[in-house]
Amino acid sequence: MADSSTNPKDHQNTRLYHPYQHLNNVPIDKLYNLPTSPEHLFQEDIIRKHRSWGENVQYYTGTGYLSGAIIGGARGTVQGLREAEAGESVKLRVNRVLNSGGQGGRRLGNSLGVLGLIFAGLESGMTYFRDTDDLVNSAVAGLGTGAIYKAAAGPRSAAIAGAVGGIVAAVAVAGRQALKRYVPI
Repeated sequence: MADSSTNPKDHQNTRLYHPYQHLNNVPIDKLYNLPTSPEHLFQEDIIRKHRSWGENVQYYTGTGYLSGAIIGGARGTVQGLREAEAGESVKLRVNRVLNSGGQGGRRLGNSLGVLGLIFAGLESGMTYFRDTDDLVNSAVAGLGTGAIYKAAAGPRSAAIAGAVGGIVAAVAVAGRQALKRYVPI
């Protein structure tokens, strides 16, 4: 009776993996069959071409908050170092730097996290209503995000922020598509 792992039909969508292939003197005959195609838990995941709204919210909000916290923290730390006075003790200087860095990171992180949350909701809504995932969804979501974020500052500020948001989102998506096309990964 033949072993199922040696059947050639079983190896059509797999590649053989030998963990000790670079070690010539290790006597091992066992090879592992690893799938070459992506594995999905549910069949619906195979046909889906974009992230769900929940994944979108987590991705954009988390990315926005984390990048804002890092950039704001670094900017606040530099500002705290500049504001340190000559006669201060080391403890007081360290306290000033830590407070300034924490405040800057918190402030910018929260702002970019809110922008990510609004953008994710608008982009997911556009994808749902248009039933397609393209550059228009991202551009409209960026426009809406800027307008909503600056709505309290007045209609002129909201219009300018909306235009900037739409342009930035469209350039980001177009750049990502260009990178996918022209830069092999």
